[in-house]
Amino acid sequence: MEQCCPLHQFTWLIPVIVILCIWESVWKFIAMWKSARNNHIAWFICIAVFNTVGILPIIYILTHRKKKE
Repeated sequence: MEQCCPLHQFTWLIPVIVILCIWESVWKFIAMWKSARNNHIAWFICIAVFNTVGILPIIYILTHRKKKE
């Protein structure tokens, strides 16, 4: 009987983690750029410290976008 490595069961997890890291990085970069430009230091620090898979940066971007006239 052939023994299988326990980590072999989770090979599908590597692409998921890579995609989530890219997703988080893109949203984090955009939100940190906007918060720095708007002098929102507290938002900048929170976005930099907490990894929320893009949720916190998306919330910042949606709540602090400029209103069209």
